[in-house]
Amino acid sequence: MILANQVEIQLTINADEYLKMYQGRANDVVARSVDGRRVRFPARILQRFVTREGVGGAFVITFDDANRFQSIQRKLL
Repeated sequence: MILANQVEIQLTINADEYLKMYQGRANDVVARSVDGRRVRFPARILQRFVTREGVGGAFVITFDDANRFQSIQRKLL
């Protein structure tokens, strides 16, 4: 169940694109949530999910009441 302060996103970021973020050329990721909302979050929160291919999968991001990042979890299918 997705709560009001959570968004679910599907991401596919190839390794070259993530490298740009890692090198500081892009600081934020902008994605569309599965319910249609536009979400912007710091690229650094994806670091633990990076593989040689990049970052991919479904994720649930939780924000606090001031819309500050709290946590991210890979969604199990």
